[in-house]
Amino acid sequence: MDLSRTEDQELIADTARELLESRAASAGARAVAGDPAGYSAALWKEMVDLGWTGLAFPEEHGGVGGDFLDVCLLFEQLGYAQVPSPLLASVACCGMPVARFGTSEQKERWLGAISGGQVVTAAPLPWDRPGDGPAAARDGDGFVLNGTATFVPFAASAEHILVVARLDDEPRAFWVDATSPGVMLQPLGTVGWDRPCHVELSGVRVPAEAALGMDAANAISLFGAAATCAEMVGAAQHVLDMTVEYATEREQFGRAIGSFQAVQHHCANMSIDVLGSRFIAYEAIWLLSVNRDATQEVSMAKAWVSEAYERVCALGHQVHGAIGFTQEHDLHLFSEHAMAASLSYGDGDLHYDTLATDLNLP
Repeated sequence: MDLSRTEDQELIADTARELLESRAASAGARAVAGDPAGYSAALWKEMVDLGWTGLAFPEEHGGVGGDFLDVCLLFEQLGYAQVPSPLLASVACCGMPVARFGTSEQKERWLGAISGGQVVTAAPLPWDRPGDGPAAARDGDGFVLNGTATFVPFAASAEHILVVARLDDEPRAFWVDATSPGVMLQPLGTVGWDRPCHVELSGVRVPAEAALGMDAANAISLFGAAATCAEMVGAAQHVLDMTVEYATEREQFGRAIGSFQAVQHHCANMSIDVLGSRFIAYEAIWLLSVNRDATQEVSMAKAWVSEAYERVCALGHQVHGAIGFTQEHDLHLFSEHAMAASLSYGDGDLHYDTLATDLNLP
């Protein structure tokens, strides 16, 4: 396995970083903090025009013809720039399961819509309460959904929601029109910037063609966790970069604090965590991209990167001191993002337990 980027992938990453850095002042987490949508509609249009929403999908379905690894380079840069966007929810959590497990008709319908810029989101079963979540029942040639999908990102902006519900005690995924009768959104106040809502479903009817199989339902969390790892890698890299820059500029006792060994140790440990996170995340992402089983690798990546990102932020605060805790400094934005992202699609404990079960460890 060679994790070196190709020339095209370097171009994708460089172009994304340049664009997002130039738009951060108007579309970054700080800029859209008071926006109910939680992201910049103008930047979203630019992303669509650049083909980001279709990067991972085949050309015959309106995409660009890239793969999952290609689009994860975009998620990494979004994390680096701290630019909120429904790109991860739409492409990784909704588009990839359909691309991998949907019927021909579903691929034509949904991949084309996502590539064209339609905002969609996904609602997997709650990882911390396996028995909870929506339930589905057969109703003629369709289905009826009842229950509450929790912490659904960008739900208020989504036109459709890919809801995972239990049918005959097995998880199945169903496309739900967000404007359907019986769908109610309950906005939540969280430290993350993905504007989550609880989505209450009361007698919501969906046709048979809106249903996907169990593999697609499980793939939502799998692709979502891997994509979140890429986002956290980018954010952790930015924390490292700003910390090293601060350590070389801030002076104490007549010399830069970066010349002190204790500070150097902090920066070295941060660098180790960032580099290790990048390797373990992109190994899982690569396996998913080539359609190989990556269940264990995704769990390893999500568990490690979640904790490593939080360690990087903690050491960043140690080096920055008081300035890093002020509202005016950006470091606290990354700390908040680390807390939220570490819980998305399962925390470290869940993924360690999942891995231990897969390996038959006591």
